[in-house]
Amino acid sequence: MSNLLKKERWSPYLVGSGLGVLSWITFAWMGKALGVSTTMVRATGAIEKLAVPAHVESNVYFVKYLGTAAEPKPVFEWQFALVVMLFLGAFLAARLAGSRFREEVPALWAWRFGPSKWLRYAGAFLGGVILLFGARLAGGCTSGHGISGGLQLAVSSWAFFISMFASGVVTAFLLFGKEGRDHV
Repeated sequence: MSNLLKKERWSPYLVGSGLGVLSWITFAWMGKALGVSTTMVRATGAIEKLAVPAHVESNVYFVKYLGTAAEPKPVFEWQFALVVMLFLGAFLAARLAGSRFREEVPALWAWRFGPSKWLRYAGAFLGGVILLFGARLAGGCTSGHGISGGLQLAVSSWAFFISMFASGVVTAFLLFGKEGRDHV
């Protein structure tokens, strides 16, 4: 087992199977699908509630996830723990594997947009915001749709997932063109 934990790259079949088992456990014990974007909604609502509690109490979207003053729902629950553990797990996996590779600006990005790491970070952040907006519009998050929704054969999840990949291909072509393949 210790050799497995020290590998830089794990088998996608093993990791996929592990995610499937984790999804079963999540459904069985918590009655919920595996996903993390609800944590962002709860955190945003909780922060906003500190400044303008009346707005949060009257917002149907926030009430769905935070409840009301009379019947509050927890802000910090198992999905929040999952978000924290994703970061901790990635950190521990990198440390155990002895990974020292750090690429702030990939060669393809530098070829097209220059070596600015801040421009790269801004582009990655904007892409993440757009992806998360689309996922929430479809009623979930990327992990919720990609893992839990896909496992349940939910039409909205498959539509999101197919759209995500198709738009990724189109976006890559628009950003880098055919010449980009020579600079990977």
